Amino acid sequence: MDWQPNSESLRTLAVCLKDSLSGFNKTAQKQAELMLAQAKSSPDINNYLAYIFSSATPSPGLDLSNDDWHLVRSAAAIMLKNNVKNTQKQIPEASLNFIKLAVPLGIQDKNPQIRNYAGNIATEVVRRGGVWSWPELLPELVRLFGNESGQVSNEAQEGAMSAMAKICEDNFKALEREQRGERPINFLLPKFIEAAKSPLPKVREQALTAINVFTPRKSQAMLNNIDALLQQLFYLSDDSVPGVRRQVCRAFVRLVETRPEKLVPHIDGLVSYIITQQKSDDEDLACEAAEFWLSVGEHENLWQALEPYVQKIIPVLLECMVYSPEDIAMLGGASDDEDEEDREEDLKPQFAKKKLTRTVNGAEASADPSGNGNAFEKLANMDEDLEEGELADDEDDGDENPDEKWTLRKCSAAALDVFATDFGATVFTSILPYLQTNLKHAEWPYREAAVLALGAVAEGCMEVVTPHLPELVPYLISLLDDPEPVVRQITCWTLGRYSSWAANLEDPYQRDTYFLPLMEGILKKMLDKNKKVQEAGASAMANLEEKAGKQLEPFCGPIIAQYVQCFAKYKDKNRWILYDCVQTLAEHIGPVLARPELCNQLMPALINRWQTVPDQSRELFPLLECLSYVAMALGDAFSPFAEPIFVRCVNIIHQNLELSMAANSNVNFDQPDKDFLVTSLDLLSAITQALDDEKAAKLVNNSQPAFFELLSFCLEDPTDEVQQSAYALLGDCAKYVFEQLRPFLPTIFPILLRRLDLDNILDEEIDNGFSVVNNACWSAGEIAVQYKKGMAPFVPELLQRCVEIINNPRVPKGVNENAAIALGRLGLDNHDLLAPHLPQFAEEFLISMDEVDPSEEKATAFKGFSLTVAQNPQAIEGVLLHFFVAIARYRDLKLRTPVKSELHDVFQNVLNIYRQLIPQFDEFIAQMNPQDQQALKTNYVL
Repeated sequence: MDWQPNSESLRTLAVCLKDSLSGFNKTAQKQAELMLAQAKSSPDINNYLAYIFSSATPSPGLDLSNDDWHLVRSAAAIMLKNNVKNTQKQIPEASLNFIKLAVPLGIQDKNPQIRNYAGNIATEVVRRGGVWSWPELLPELVRLFGNESGQVSNEAQEGAMSAMAKICEDNFKALEREQRGERPINFLLPKFIEAAKSPLPKVREQALTAINVFTPRKSQAMLNNIDALLQQLFYLSDDSVPGVRRQVCRAFVRLVETRPEKLVPHIDGLVSYIITQQKSDDEDLACEAAEFWLSVGEHENLWQALEPYVQKIIPVLLECMVYSPEDIAMLGGASDDEDEEDREEDLKPQFAKKKLTRTVNGAEASADPSGNGNAFEKLANMDEDLEEGELADDEDDGDENPDEKWTLRKCSAAALDVFATDFGATVFTSILPYLQTNLKHAEWPYREAAVLALGAVAEGCMEVVTPHLPELVPYLISLLDDPEPVVRQITCWTLGRYSSWAANLEDPYQRDTYFLPLMEGILKKMLDKNKKVQEAGASAMANLEEKAGKQLEPFCGPIIAQYVQCFAKYKDKNRWILYDCVQTLAEHIGPVLARPELCNQLMPALINRWQTVPDQSRELFPLLECLSYVAMALGDAFSPFAEPIFVRCVNIIHQNLELSMAANSNVNFDQPDKDFLVTSLDLLSAITQALDDEKAAKLVNNSQPAFFELLSFCLEDPTDEVQQSAYALLGDCAKYVFEQLRPFLPTIFPILLRRLDLDNILDEEIDNGFSVVNNACWSAGEIAVQYKKGMAPFVPELLQRCVEIINNPRVPKGVNENAAIALGRLGLDNHDLLAPHLPQFAEEFLISMDEVDPSEEKATAFKGFSLTVAQNPQAIEGVLLHFFVAIARYRDLKLRTPVKSELHDVFQNVLNIYRQLIPQFDEFIAQMNPQDQQALKTNYVL
């Protein structure tokens, strides 16, 4: 390394890094953090950090113990990684090169934690700069973990393989992509398979981890190496290390999707192997094995191969569904906890980053002999940008919410559910003796597991279970009063699964005997003294609402009365589920909710939460979503509540857009959660649709800041989910408040046109990107209907974009249809501009519209298309018969609405034009099948 540190600066930085971890001297800690923040502006800061983290021993003059030096190195590594992540483009080339020299030293360090940090830094450099920005790295890592010379230390092999696995996880697409005439994965995959033969367990495990990044992907490299890989997997299936066997099981699970034909000849041995691993004492290994049943059971062409083994597999699944003694200890036994506040970790949504723990990469704080326990906690918290799984081996410190964890028990129950769907009666026959023995078992874990099994097979085995339900349902209802909360909890879930049977009973006596007690029992459990039972009751009620639908109308009074009590009683977490109950009810009973006796009960409870929840609270997400459904159900009856809600949504959008801009200009600011924008936009859409047009227009007019200026920013937000909601709101505004939108269209429509450019959809975000394009197409069509001749300046580009979409085979069917509808609607008032271009889109338009159900949108699209055809009838000669068939098959033309009446007249006009143009018109339509000919003659004058 050419660069050398200044000894005084080095000493100052090392002391700052150490003091920043101090849990005992808060003053020194605060001062150190300030100095480190200032040090970030130094051009050499990353050189110093790289030097410190890659130096195994303190430099002369640094009076630090080995333990303190290790903490300083770790802190330097984390700070360096975050600097690379956040500011790599600003790091001078010389400093970046210095980092690239330091990382291989760290990868070979004696300390496993330092090796791990070095791998993280390497991954970040590659992720930010690209694989080819550091061409020496991959060959160097291969040299180290391959140990072809026999001279590489064990630590270096482990560090290199671990770093390579991380790089693969974060850069797999780049490694598969051809650059400079080669695909790196073609070279790397055989090296990984060879590394899986290493005598070092960690190298074997990490090699399989890297391989498993690519096993779900149908690349040429995987195709070329599949036989060698399978041979190695079978060899490692008996490995003595559970972590290796876990990766073996994961590989088999992923190969189910990509190479099922390779597994079928080995299915007998695989079944035995997976069963053995599922019975392992290692929970993670057992759970990974159980995933195999899920994967195979959901594979369309492979599940039949398991049929001969069902009787062998089901008992294992049932055995694994019983709570273990360790699980029971974590559950904490029976408790009435309704008055306890929820813990913060219980409220974290499942997509949040995993909670930081006290155990950092194998170094347990509580066992640290140096007394640096607080330092290790602080060290974890310094790494603000932990990637998911970065502490994957050390996450479980007992504080996490066990309900959120994917366990062997849950995986086994899910597999039983899939098997029930696949094999139906065979599965129920297999579990019936188990149910008979355990449903009334004296010990609650067996009773609970039997109820779980019964619920798991509900959907797949409904037909064969139904004769038993008159006996089972009353017994399950009695279990809602079981002394063990966990039994009450699972019983709610199982009753929810069978609620469709009860809800659809036609005989009044049977409904009174089964459906009413079931619904009342679930409602009662929503106010249980145990919060988990409350949660299960609320979830079951939402399930029942889905299944029963409008049949709940006679019972809405007591249902809403119970919900109002729940709002008064629930703590944060269950309140979120309660919102789901309310919105599901609103979705399924619709305008019934607007009855004064119902609305006057429900709305005060919702408005109370609306007024209580602050703008920064995540509770706003489910609350706003719930209000969206309620607004749609109430319609104009939502008017008394609309103005303050509308104004606040606009303010929330404004605040979050400002925070986003601040974060974009300052790396020290965090981006706000985009769900604030998404849920606010969705609620504005619902209010716009629900209210009388004049009332909605007044809200938009009075908006401060200006409504459509904010919407313009949302239409260009970098997050697809925000754009998706923004374009939905734009379409609703075109339908309901067009005069307020009109002045802004010269600014807004060019933004929309850019979003319709398929070149802007990256491979990485193709699914979400198409969802945005779908909504943009729909909103373009709605605008075209209202803007009429005002669309003229945008016709050429909108035509080009829609034609590209409907002609692209990669575009999903729904997006294709919306683009075709937009094109057709564009012809309503601009047919003269579209007519010369008919040959470009006529055939694809007709193909797309064949799949669209009759609707106002389809009617207006066909009307616009037909008006365009009338302007240039010779242009569609090649698809004229298809057009006539489309006219003949167009249903729902009963003249019930002006749109349908106008469409009939337009179709008649087009037919008249072609009668004049085609000399042998009768012979031409004789090419159609008899039913279509008859429909044409019945509905039109020919």
